Amino acid sequence: MATSGHEPRIQKLRLADIAATDRLAAAVAALVRPGDVILLKGDLGTGKTHFARGFIAARAGRALDVPSPTFTLVQTYELPGGAVWHFDLYRLERPQDAAELGIDEAFADGISLVEWPDRLGGTVPADRLEIALTYGDAPEERRVTLSGFGRWADLVSRVSHA
Repeated sequence: MATSGHEPRIQKLRLADIAATDRLAAAVAALVRPGDVILLKGDLGTGKTHFARGFIAARAGRALDVPSPTFTLVQTYELPGGAVWHFDLYRLERPQDAAELGIDEAFADGISLVEWPDRLGGTVPADRLEIALTYGDAPEERRVTLSGFGRWADLVSRVSHA
C-alpha cells in the first residue's frame, strides 16, 4: 500500500434520501473494476453501510443479504466481474491488524469497500475513491464529497446519482 500525496479531483453532491444513496452506489458500482478501492468515511449513521449494501446489490444485479461486518470485520462476496470485499474497520485496534484480514489481497485483486479507513493509519492505495458522507438538513438527506485519486480522478466527474 502506498500513501498518495497527489491532489484529488473532487465532486460534491446532495442526496435527498435513501433512494438517492442507492442510485449513487449503483453509479459507482458501474465504474469499478478489480483492484479498485473505495474508502467510506463519515460518522456513525451517515450511511456508509447503506451505501455498501446498495453497491453490492448493484454489482450482483439483485438484492442480497449484506450484513454489516462490524463484528466479523470483513465480508467477501464472489460476484460477476470480481470479488467485493466489504471491510468495517471500526473495531480494528492497530493498522497492522488489517493485513490479517486479507486487505492487501483485496486491494490487489478485489473490489474493496472500506468503512472507517482512518483505522488504516493513513496508508492507503494511491488509486482510490474516497466517499465522505455527512448529515444534511433533512433527516434522510446526506451531503457527499467524492474525492478521486489516480485512476478515480478521471472517473469522479462521471459519478452521478440522478
